[in-house]
Amino acid sequence: MVDLEREQDPEILRQAARLLEAENRRLITRVMELTTALLQAQGKDRAALQLELQELQAQLAKKNKMLFGKSSERRGDKSDDAAKAKASPTGHGPRPQQELRLVVEEHALDEADRACKACGGALEEMGVAEESEEIDVLAREFVRKKIVRKKYRCRCGSCIETAVLPTRLVPGGRYSLAFAASVAIAKYADHLPLERQVRIMKREGLEVESTTLYDQIERLARVLWPAYDRLGAELLDEPVLFVDETPWPMLGKAESSAKWYAWTMASERAAYYEIHDTRGLDAAKSLLAGFKGAAVTDGYAVYDALEKRLPGVRTIQCWAHIRRKFVDCESSFPEETEQILALIGELYKIEDRAPKGRDGDAERQQLRTTESRVVLARIQAWCVQVHCTPGSALAKAIEYMSHRWSKAVRFLDDPRLPLDNNAAERALRGLVLGRKNHYGSKSRRGTEVAALFYTLIESAKLAGVEPAAYLQSAARVALDGGEPPLPHETARA
Repeated sequence: MVDLEREQDPEILRQAARLLEAENRRLITRVMELTTALLQAQGKDRAALQLELQELQAQLAKKNKMLFGKSSERRGDKSDDAAKAKASPTGHGPRPQQELRLVVEEHALDEADRACKACGGALEEMGVAEESEEIDVLAREFVRKKIVRKKYRCRCGSCIETAVLPTRLVPGGRYSLAFAASVAIAKYADHLPLERQVRIMKREGLEVESTTLYDQIERLARVLWPAYDRLGAELLDEPVLFVDETPWPMLGKAESSAKWYAWTMASERAAYYEIHDTRGLDAAKSLLAGFKGAAVTDGYAVYDALEKRLPGVRTIQCWAHIRRKFVDCESSFPEETEQILALIGELYKIEDRAPKGRDGDAERQQLRTTESRVVLARIQAWCVQVHCTPGSALAKAIEYMSHRWSKAVRFLDDPRLPLDNNAAERALRGLVLGRKNHYGSKSRRGTEVAALFYTLIESAKLAGVEPAAYLQSAARVALDGGEPPLPHETARA
């Protein structure tokens, strides 16, 4: 499903707008028909029509919001707006750009101009100069690098030595490790399909086939596989994981209609992915086998089943998903949703008062015990006293929250547990952007390669490590016979 709040492709947005506009016209026509019928109906028929009308109005408002609304996962109150107004504007001034290599370009007067305009005498350098700075670009250049290894011999004639060959990704191969890493980064970090990379490289003087590019990243994936496996195993030792899944198309000829799913488990320091041909329980068990801790999830039923099948796993309901159910019916029930969204907002404000991470555990636990419990009691009271038509969008939102309540309040007993699963959704953003650009995978092996590179690249980002540099350094260690380090290990080094 296209996320219109994050979609950047103009053509996809235009198509979505046309489809939504047509759907809006259908809904408006039906709303008018129901309104007329409602005015004429009496008794039970009138109540049924009223319910259907509310549902259609909610659908219409939701689709209008998708077309014209502003994304708002967390809303500020009036005090937030006032604080923003007082904050100084960031502007668009120059940034230091300390990471860029400094290139000095000197400019001197031509010989003909080194004469004094007053007396005709020769101008001499003063030893000072005026300096300014600009950001420039030096084009990427592909080169044929000749490796020359010198040979050495002893005068005795019994010993000959040759300089060591630099580490190579493929023995006797034509492409360097840096080349393979750049192709992987372009595809899995910058979301450039291999065919698009082929066209870019041709403009830059290199003619290469997309199959050759895939061969390079597939070989690099083999070298880095130990890091992928070890990172997944380490995450299973975490006390809290964020878990989520999203569709991943399979484009192979034999599986052209298959919808696979990319699953992630993430922590604050790393993210791990597996791509499966199912969204069912087997995929979830494969991902979390051996995990004994808290898994923060949405309300997908598989996670409830997972808790029963894997002893030691506790599922924690995401409050952001509860909140979204009420946001979806906001236009039809503005007064009621304003009340419940304000209450949920109080939970987040309480959380914001404690320091992030383990340093804030004690204070967070105290706040949850003394204040969050009170807010949760007020939410329960609101559910009891609010009036809404059974079967309406608001009633369904309340029902969703009620059914998930026991898992939604588990955060009270453990200060390490977050309120929501947003970290998993953030971990999936890069993968979703890639899916929109190169449309999935063409083979099962392609899904494995994609999962590996998304795991290592997204984990490098979380660790504050430059992904391209990490891939090269980790692969170099592996090719030299060592165990490739994980991104967060590189950050500590």
